[in-house]
Amino acid sequence: MSHPEQHRGRWRPRLDRPALVALLFGLAGVVYRLVLTLFTVPVSNSDEATFGLAALHIGQGREHPVFLYGQHYMGMVESYLAAPLVALFGPSWPVLRLPMLALYAVFLYLIHRLTRRLCTPWFATFVVGLLALGPERVVRDQLTVVGGRPEVKPAVLLMLLITVGLAAGTVHRRRLAIGLFGLLVGLAVWSDWLILPYLAVAGLALVWAVRRDLLGWSGLLLVAGTVVGVAPMIVDNLRAGPGDDSLSVFREVSTKTGPLPPWSDRIRGGLLEGVPLAHGLCPVDGCGRWQQWFGVLYPVLLVAGAALAVLAYRRAGRGPRGERVGPVVQLTLVAGAVLTLLSYVRSPLAATSPLDNARYLSVLQLSLPAVLWPLWVAALTAWRGTCSVLGRLAGALSVAVLAALTVAMLVITVLFAATGTAASRTEERQARELAAALRADGPHEVYGDYWTCNRLIFNTDESVICGVLDADLSPGQNRYRPYWRQVGRAARPGYVTEIDSPMDRRLRALLADRADAGPVREVGGYRVYHPDTPVRPWR
Repeated sequence: MSHPEQHRGRWRPRLDRPALVALLFGLAGVVYRLVLTLFTVPVSNSDEATFGLAALHIGQGREHPVFLYGQHYMGMVESYLAAPLVALFGPSWPVLRLPMLALYAVFLYLIHRLTRRLCTPWFATFVVGLLALGPERVVRDQLTVVGGRPEVKPAVLLMLLITVGLAAGTVHRRRLAIGLFGLLVGLAVWSDWLILPYLAVAGLALVWAVRRDLLGWSGLLLVAGTVVGVAPMIVDNLRAGPGDDSLSVFREVSTKTGPLPPWSDRIRGGLLEGVPLAHGLCPVDGCGRWQQWFGVLYPVLLVAGAALAVLAYRRAGRGPRGERVGPVVQLTLVAGAVLTLLSYVRSPLAATSPLDNARYLSVLQLSLPAVLWPLWVAALTAWRGTCSVLGRLAGALSVAVLAALTVAMLVITVLFAATGTAASRTEERQARELAAALRADGPHEVYGDYWTCNRLIFNTDESVICGVLDADLSPGQNRYRPYWRQVGRAARPGYVTEIDSPMDRRLRALLADRADAGPVREVGGYRVYHPDTPVRPWR
């Protein structure tokens, strides 16, 4: 990646050409996402606001949540990362998202380091270039604070780099490195269970690399690190009541009633919609027929990547582990992708709602080097002219696939940056207008729907408190119960509804014949009602 260069008595690293190009690609990707972050694109929502409010409470020392308010399975690592910034600069969406931008930069650096160790310098540069691109579906998973994925991907990459270094003998403090591996496992388990397939295969790779070390103090440090990382989750589950433990709650939210769609529909939704969306080949509203080709090709590339890794491992024979660890880690990445896909297509949501749930496949970006490596090898072999006519044909086809992948991701990214941000900016402007109006003129205790309430509270720094109602004006999903209780104690609460929404129509019908209905005003696409006497029909 770099070579030492002596200059005026000092040794400084000098990047080689592939590393320099990778650095430029990475900087472009970070700057692009920084601009999006400053404009709050993609649009914020109440799920993200809940993480932001938790960060605010953590920074003020009021709360120390283990899981997202109202849940028992989504860890709060992102809120703890954002808490110092929110405490210092106050609640705002760019401040909340800055740690996610830093995690993205770390992800690019680590995947470049790992790909360069496993493959070739220019291929590592190519992978960084692809990951620097990003339409809405991709950057939403990378920048928005909605739990799990931004932090677990760098954790897995660092675990694999530790494994490579231990096998190659380049890590000097082996016990500390193994303890760090365990700590990363524990933090990832606490943060997001979607990463479990990758954690399982990364653990097997570590056992292969240092199985003798694990019989002594290193094994104890591995266990200790894991326990420390997952300790918040363990403590919370020990205190949880029956049915409130993480496993029970996660099982409940993951189980859907009704007939299970056939395997063919779930596989079709996972491969033809989920895989292209997760890799940035489609706009957020879905994939056209011409954009689904990568999903069809994906299983073939996984098989080819596994075959190449097995061949490389066999060629290494019984040589040093440092020469065989590369193929082992490549197999790890392939196995992680396979297990993630199998876990995803087991869910009925893969068939019934592939667009909304493709975010669960964003971790497949970890396996991009192993998936594309067979194409790169075939193209490079054909370019060097060291293969048969059939090999040259395969090489030409591989070049076409890599070019098509690059062009498709670039086009979708440019279209999003040029035309796809206007709706997000308009919605954010309306949300800010509503927050400013209520903050200035009240009411300061209101009822609203789920997607209005917590975002409103975050935008007003808790100067406006909102209780969540469903469309039928019954109590809804109030993640943080103190807010609901505060609005319940208000002498004259207001209502905030989106204009002509079901809640708005029902409330207008309820207030139609009341002489004390009170003033109604419209602000930024919302109606604000402030009845003279409390209106709580659920009571």
